[in-house]
Amino acid sequence: MNEILKKLDRPVLTRFDVPYPAALIFNAGVTKYNGQYVMLFRNDYGSFEEQRLDGTNIGLATSADGIHWTVAPKPCFALKTDEIERVYDPRLTVIDGVCYVCAAVDTKHGICGGIFRTEDFTTFDLLSLSTPDNRNMVLFPEKVGGLYTRLERPMPVYSRRHRDRFDIWFGQSPDLRFWGNHKLVMGVEDVPFANDKIGPAAPPVKTEKGWLTTFHAVNLDPDRGKNGWEAKWTKSYTAGVMLLDLDDPSRIVGKYSEPLLFCDQDYEEEDGFRKSTVFPGGMILEDSGEVKFYYGASDTVECLATADVNDLIRLCLEGK
Repeated sequence: MNEILKKLDRPVLTRFDVPYPAALIFNAGVTKYNGQYVMLFRNDYGSFEEQRLDGTNIGLATSADGIHWTVAPKPCFALKTDEIERVYDPRLTVIDGVCYVCAAVDTKHGICGGIFRTEDFTTFDLLSLSTPDNRNMVLFPEKVGGLYTRLERPMPVYSRRHRDRFDIWFGQSPDLRFWGNHKLVMGVEDVPFANDKIGPAAPPVKTEKGWLTTFHAVNLDPDRGKNGWEAKWTKSYTAGVMLLDLDDPSRIVGKYSEPLLFCDQDYEEEDGFRKSTVFPGGMILEDSGEVKFYYGASDTVECLATADVNDLIRLCLEGK
């Protein structure tokens, strides 16, 4: 474990905490909203014991301290239409008192990034849907230069020589519906601990030195063999951290050269669906300077790590 991180000694949410059918609980979006912590978590339901998955929905949990969570009695969101097949991996950002949810949206014609608006976590209004293939979108918590701003990860297999070489891009919008000003933020070749793909993770938080943000990084090793439920799982997911310029978030101010977060605890790996996998979906900067990282581990449980914001900034600016 990175020495500046402190991990809780257990997951904050597992299938045993959910009062309806649940198998894998992970990749949650977390924010503070109306005086409490709010979590939207991905639930892949089916039979954990039989290692069978039947579908996906999104659950709601709330907390007074960010550690102990109460799960609502039923899922809060699942969307299916003639075109949309499922919505998953929510990311939460509060802008001007309204909560926006970025999520991956599987359609019959590809994976899209969707942006939803909610004020009660019961009704979710779809504001925009990208063209395929795009996902891992995260919104900045305030406008930059008068425009809504996001990070995203297109999936250009054809133009990247028919392989996973996915990168982090930047985009802006006047209204959260029409997006442009696209720029490359960072390529997978710029991350020494990734050889397959990278992408946004938790939505950024604002600091005096820049926008602090996490990213996921994937390393592929064809010799890894069986690491979870599947016959073979050859990838490992870690998470990095970087600072983006306050006025131009497409520009990197500093970046830690090593993984910030990775699986190194027994509870992160035990009975894992896909082991050696972490994915931060929520990051909260407290008034005290503590940063809470909420992350899925082995695509199975939701966990929590904390660090001091000044330590994280120092890592980014020193680069090592």
